[in-house]
Amino acid sequence: MSKTIEITVLPNGQTKVETKGFVGSECRQASQFIEKALGQQTDEVLKAEFHQSASRQQPVQEGG
Repeated sequence: MSKTIEITVLPNGQTKVETKGFVGSECRQASQFIEKALGQQTDEVLKAEFHQSASRQQPVQEGG
């Protein structure tokens, strides 16, 4: 899946930044410069992808 950042400017001047294709906190890192340029954040909605790990975890085997 490709990674994109979508910016929507509403008629009242409010902006909405939405990341797509990012996993875990990498969405925050990718959009940080845009959010900083736009000013103070008023709301944040985290998608299910945010709660996924960046890489699939392998089962841990312990020696006995």
